[in-house]
Amino acid sequence: MPDPELTLEDLLQWAHDRTHLLYDGTEVAHRSCGVALAETFGRQTAPYQALRRGGITGHGQCGAIKAGELILGEVFGDPDPTGPVTDTLREAMIRYRALWQQETGLGDGDSIVCNDLTAPLGDFRSPERHAFCTDLAAVASRCVARTLLGLGAGLDTPPPPDR
Repeated sequence: MPDPELTLEDLLQWAHDRTHLLYDGTEVAHRSCGVALAETFGRQTAPYQALRRGGITGHGQCGAIKAGELILGEVFGDPDPTGPVTDTLREAMIRYRALWQQETGLGDGDSIVCNDLTAPLGDFRSPERHAFCTDLAAVASRCVARTLLGLGAGLDTPPPPDR
């Protein structure tokens, strides 16, 4: 449970910092972008492994941005698999997209395919690419947190994991 004394900005910063910690891999073992977001928001991580490097191949969309969409779907989606899109999920997706576009500088016309985002940074294992993706995952996490909190969902803030 979050500390009742935490402000909105504290919670947003917590989400940013938690995902940064998990993805960066310097203080705790590295998680892929999608797994870092899933773990930050208390989701089961196994399906999020498929988001690593844009669907493993690099040809898919950014795993961090996609993870945010999936988290919102888990929280605000209709639990009935035949149910319609809920009004809250629709609003969440609209808000989240606007937030990550604004905060990342990636607008409507910009590709969010992993290879398109990372190719200008050289080798996928380069420090420049790692820093770029660490920041992108942390920003996406902050956008997820803002969306969740803005639409009335709670946000747990457990302590950091052990290495």
